[in-house]
Amino acid sequence: MAGQNHHFAQYATEKIPYAIERYVRETNRLYGVLERRLADRPFIAGEAYTVADIASYPWIVPHQRQGQNLDEFPNLKRWFAAVAARSATQRAYARAGEFPAQPVVSEESRHILFGQTAASLAGGDFKDGR
Repeated sequence: MAGQNHHFAQYATEKIPYAIERYVRETNRLYGVLERRLADRPFIAGEAYTVADIASYPWIVPHQRQGQNLDEFPNLKRWFAAVAARSATQRAYARAGEFPAQPVVSEESRHILFGQTAASLAGGDFKDGR
């Protein structure tokens, strides 16, 4: 759902208030699920850091762009800080910092990202969407 949040708020050429608000609210609901899950455990799956934490962390990193305030989710905020403090996380994000933070979305890349169909995937023709 955070992906749809990003799509409608950041990438869509037409800003549709209903879609943006819908996915900001849905992202908020999912933050609430994580908040409750983390109420009695340090990590998503329990006592140990697992792939669940690794997979979830990048979706929380852009919380401000998602319209979310981590102060509203103290358990999630604690977890986020704990994962951010891990040396592997710091190394990964330092490496990521070597690349542009904001992707350049040209009309061609927009078409490739959002214009594909089943037929275009089967035929490998990404230029015209057929």
